[in-house]
Amino acid sequence: MEKEITLSDVKLNPQINEFIKRSTQLLRLYHYTDHGIEHANLVADRAYYLAKEVNFSKREQELSAISGYVHDMGNFLDRKYHEYWGAILFQTIFQNKIFTKDLVTIMQAVANHDNCYVKIVSSVAAAVVLADKSDVRRTRVMEKNKENIKKDIHNRVNFAATENKFKVDNKNKIITLKLKIDTSFVPIMEYFEIFTHRMVQCRKAAEFLNYKFALVINDFKLL
Repeated sequence: MEKEITLSDVKLNPQINEFIKRSTQLLRLYHYTDHGIEHANLVADRAYYLAKEVNFSKREQELSAISGYVHDMGNFLDRKYHEYWGAILFQTIFQNKIFTKDLVTIMQAVANHDNCYVKIVSSVAAAVVLADKSDVRRTRVMEKNKENIKKDIHNRVNFAATENKFKVDNKNKIITLKLKIDTSFVPIMEYFEIFTHRMVQCRKAAEFLNYKFALVINDFKLL
């Protein structure tokens, strides 16, 4: 029977949590950053915060949180196209258990989150992109060997980030990601080069919401 599901319903689903758990295990083999439960929870929380601050409807706020929680679960099948795997997997679990319009919104948000060539299709999708791409922090690095960390772009970027603040300024219509970077590990100019791709996605998502996106690194602001 179709109904309005909540984030709590999704978090209690054993298949969802197994997919996320197995995604962590697979990506650890490739020395990737954390894409597991901790990342899922942070993205869900940040997507909900953004949706609430930007005045999404109550239902869109919940859908943003749900989409944020499940967005990376397709990684256990393959890193390539994981955004599409995740969307299809969500559909197989919740088809006929959730209102079709909500199902489609979540599927599109999951599919949108990691492809900069796809146009943002909804406010929920925009919230997930901003929540996901702004999760840059040292604690996401699963690799323990510092020399190995330096060899991988994703690990270097995350390990260098010692502070992360995400804020919505409704008065000035700006969404800001403020980072503190350890420049002894990654020179600040290299960090900007590495970070460009995800910042383009954040800018597009913010523009969909009629906001600007600002990146501040060690008090150097890009708007």
